[in-house]
Amino acid sequence: MEGCFLRLYLQESQRCHGKLAWEWLLEQANKLGIRGGTAFHAMGGFGHHHHLMEDHFFELAGSLAVEVEFVVTQEESARLLELLHREKLRIFYAHIPARFGVVNPEQGDPPENGGTCGQVG
Repeated sequence: MEGCFLRLYLQESQRCHGKLAWEWLLEQANKLGIRGGTAFHAMGGFGHHHHLMEDHFFELAGSLAVEVEFVVTQEESARLLELLHREKLRIFYAHIPARFGVVNPEQGDPPENGGTCGQVG
């Protein structure tokens, strides 16, 4: 299938509707019918403020990034990004064209087709 690799970066302490934002995002993607998503906790990094953060500094607890990623169709990506716009969540993301599929698919797996990823606004 042709689609998108959608990677979102959130602060680990960021919240939405009383939940950690990464957890809320995975729940919402599941409700939208997206086939899967994964959240990863950062060991270190820096963002737009250019301050290096590492997970071994106790005083920086809650300030590291959580990366949430999905491999989706263009339509699924658009629905998920629209949800984030409606919720007014400030999230940095990367939207990358991707080809994906299942090796040795089972009956009911998606067919090998789909739209390509274009630019998202």
